[in-house]
Amino acid sequence: MSVMNGNPLRPASRSPRITGIAVALAAALGLGTLTACGSDERSTAGDGKLDVVASFYPMEFLVRQIGGDHVHVTGLTKPGQEPHDLELKPRQVASLEKADAIVYLKGLQPAVDEAIEQSGAKNVADAASLTHLETHGDEVDGHEHGDHGDHDEHGGHGHEGAADPHIWLDPVKYAEVAQGVNRTLAKAAPDHREIFQKNTDILVGRLKELNTKFADGLRNRASDTFITTHAAFGYLAERYGLTEEAVSGVDPEAEPSAARIKDLHKLAKDHHVNTVFFETIASPATAKTIAGDLNLRTDVLDPLEGITDHSKGHDYFEVMESNLTALRKALGAK
Repeated sequence: MSVMNGNPLRPASRSPRITGIAVALAAALGLGTLTACGSDERSTAGDGKLDVVASFYPMEFLVRQIGGDHVHVTGLTKPGQEPHDLELKPRQVASLEKADAIVYLKGLQPAVDEAIEQSGAKNVADAASLTHLETHGDEVDGHEHGDHGDHDEHGGHGHEGAADPHIWLDPVKYAEVAQGVNRTLAKAAPDHREIFQKNTDILVGRLKELNTKFADGLRNRASDTFITTHAAFGYLAERYGLTEEAVSGVDPEAEPSAARIKDLHKLAKDHHVNTVFFETIASPATAKTIAGDLNLRTDVLDPLEGITDHSKGHDYFEVMESNLTALRKALGAK
């Protein structure tokens, strides 16, 4: 998400529950043929392409890279929408029933988890089951990790010890997820198995190169610690020997306590932190306030939960390169 501060996940009770009634209603009204609230429309032309529903941008990106011209991808989360708070509409629930394959990350979006469980879909790739999830510490300067999360224990947001879902920000773990998504797509469309495998090999190769760029780019640095408003970079920090200190935990909009602000002030001085990072889809107010109090600069570190016009890049790789540049500058890497 090295140390990841703040609540790992939000309580599932804050997200709406999708019931079987909503699914039945959507089907009865014929809403299954409508478009989902995402990036592409579902294929209705019988063009032979695989219809895949992806929960949010990192999953969409994998499907597009692996499936290429042989898939139609419907994203459930709009660009710029906070994925943790996604509310599904009946037509989106119905789209899950009709999908040839579904790619999602269990534990990140409770409404999606429940809708998929009720959909009866056969070809489902759960990214959380395709790599090893971990629990990251949440104390200021705690520098400790919790027990490694079991794949079935990360369904609730905000519980102590819940597993960190932000695996896509670690290129190595993201590559492991890509391999699993490939297997699911190949099962759904075996005639395209070789093409999917070729595309996966190319994608994994690019992710390995990205991992090397981060490792080399952050090797010679003046500091290990960085401050973010969103506790999303625990896996990235651990991969490259860094320490993330988050202002408000996993919720970028949450107000930090006075005690937390005081702790961050001390931490910034003790670890020679010169930058407070915020993200493009959340207000930078808190980051700017903390930075102003300490005469620090602010910059963007993008958790890549979606691509918008404000993103510093057009896709996963471009934004990750931008993140690397920002971290190198903040950490004094040479």
